[in-house]
Amino acid sequence: MGLEISRPLGVSGITPNIYIEPKKYAGSSYPVDTFERTSIDRYTTEAAIKRMIASNPKIKNITKKYNPNLNLNMNELRELLSTHAADTGNIAMGIIEHLPFSLQNRVDSKAISDAAYLHDLGKVLIPPEVLNKPGKLDSNETKIMHTHSELSYELLKNSKINDKTLKLIRNHHQNAKKTGYPWVGNDFSADLNLQILSVADKYSALTEKRAYKEPMSPKQALTIIYQDVKEEKLHPIVFKALINYVNNEALTKVS
Repeated sequence: MGLEISRPLGVSGITPNIYIEPKKYAGSSYPVDTFERTSIDRYTTEAAIKRMIASNPKIKNITKKYNPNLNLNMNELRELLSTHAADTGNIAMGIIEHLPFSLQNRVDSKAISDAAYLHDLGKVLIPPEVLNKPGKLDSNETKIMHTHSELSYELLKNSKINDKTLKLIRNHHQNAKKTGYPWVGNDFSADLNLQILSVADKYSALTEKRAYKEPMSPKQALTIIYQDVKEEKLHPIVFKALINYVNNEALTKVS
């Protein structure tokens, strides 16, 4: 999984002798480019999305059963970008700050930041009655919802976004056990960058109010995510960094 657990996790979840294979973390480091980060918005306009759809016939094929006319839910997209996407990015950066220094140097912060902002772009094509259903989704609705990550990837595939960021966007609902979605091959690896993005997205989703649920407390969300650690879907070092970030945020609010 890129981060190997040498023995079963104990109750504490974090052990000091966890083996980490450095080569699996290889990644580029990019300097902060304020203009480029701001200009990532150019992929979220209605005109840009229509151009993306026109350039990739696969998008229409994916949505033909539930959105044959390719209607765009721009209001929902704007809401997502200003709330969940922004929150996911903030959490991801917080996790990075609380990683061991040796791992911080191996994280591609820009790829994670850009992917956090764009990871749910495909939801612009998910029908509102599915996206905002107040109750549990049925099996067909779940299949429709699960197309959003692949749609995000397909929309952006012909853009100037680099391949590393595109893969993060496509696979943000995958994990080290390959039990997430969409399908991945034998060469897939849930590397450090993906685990950071994935757990940031999950923590944000659990702790925010949605049409079908009330927000969870940080403790409730962390308890659920810890199950992923026990199942070896998420490395405990990434989980520990999330805990430290959450605790630090709590202290900041108190002070």
